[in-house]
Amino acid sequence: MADSKLSERLVALDVFRGLTVAGMLLVNNPGSWGAIYPPLGHAAWHGWTPTDLIFPFFLFIVGITTHLSLSARRARGAGDAALRRQVLRRGALIVLIGWALSTLPWYPLARFTEMRIPGVLPRIGVVYMFAALLTMHATVRQIVGMLVVILFGYWFAMTLLPVPGGCDLGALCLSDPSRTLAAWFDRALLDGHLWRGTKTWDPEGPLSTLPAIGTAMMGVLCGRWLALKERPLGERLNAMFAVGALLMVAGLMWHWSFPINKGLWTSSYVVFTAGMAAVAIATITWIIDVQGVTWGTRPLVIYGVNPLVAFAGSGAMARIIYSLWTVQYDGKQISVQAAVYKSVFASWLSPRDASLAFAVCFVLFWYAVLAVLYRRNWILKV
Repeated sequence: MADSKLSERLVALDVFRGLTVAGMLLVNNPGSWGAIYPPLGHAAWHGWTPTDLIFPFFLFIVGITTHLSLSARRARGAGDAALRRQVLRRGALIVLIGWALSTLPWYPLARFTEMRIPGVLPRIGVVYMFAALLTMHATVRQIVGMLVVILFGYWFAMTLLPVPGGCDLGALCLSDPSRTLAAWFDRALLDGHLWRGTKTWDPEGPLSTLPAIGTAMMGVLCGRWLALKERPLGERLNAMFAVGALLMVAGLMWHWSFPINKGLWTSSYVVFTAGMAAVAIATITWIIDVQGVTWGTRPLVIYGVNPLVAFAGSGAMARIIYSLWTVQYDGKQISVQAAVYKSVFASWLSPRDASLAFAVCFVLFWYAVLAVLYRRNWILKV
């Protein structure tokens, strides 16, 4: 019975990850960036929208599955050296896949010499490596201690230290993305290799990656709690609800002095989104395990079991259809994506509805791809 319950809980985690992946596909691929509904766009700077929950949710689930995966390998007899090699290999491969996507189509040479070094997949790879290695033998108390150091240290550094080049106190410059301490580190370490949207700072920069590691470490703690078979499932879920709610409140209160901000991955953002992730996972697990409601979960599981294929494949496809592949349309050379959007959707729908319809079709297309892989049991693991 214990093995059965563990299997069900893993299904609940796949459902949560599937929701996150489907949400990522939806918000990353609108018909037009100039016509999106507000919840499907990131907050302008401080604050949050549902879109700002996707990345931290994914890192939180990375933390949970990291603990479950390493525990399973250790139970099969793997030693510490083998586990460390696995972690470093996986993390490095995720980073390399991210760099391969950022340089697609790999010519001309400037795509490499001017490559954006930070990015979503590189951050996932780095966060995975550090979270796994830091927590591999740590006790719960030690992990909590490390989290306190990371989150409070980042808060103090970002608000109390001066920013070289024009800010006597970091807190006074938090509202200007290019003048924060994180932005200064981005330019100092990676100038010329930052996000093209700004060139002066990067939303996945080095300094803001430190609290992102904290997000995954909080996921590790959640994974350890979920794996405690000695406690009844209901007790574990009740605790997750309670702790998650407290974290959400703590994050909202912390927002008053260190605003919730995805671009900076502020400490309040870490605490708030981790709390919301814990509540969401507890809710999904309660629905599936306690209430026995499993209908409708299969599509989400399909999205959830192959996240690297979904991310890398959709990213490559988006790069091709949004910029690399162009066609003649109304006497102009435009991307094939723009041509499809204009002719199929924008020709009869309002701009926002047309943009959303294109994004939904993109999500459904990738569901079809992932469903084929799922039926054939082709799962990409690194």
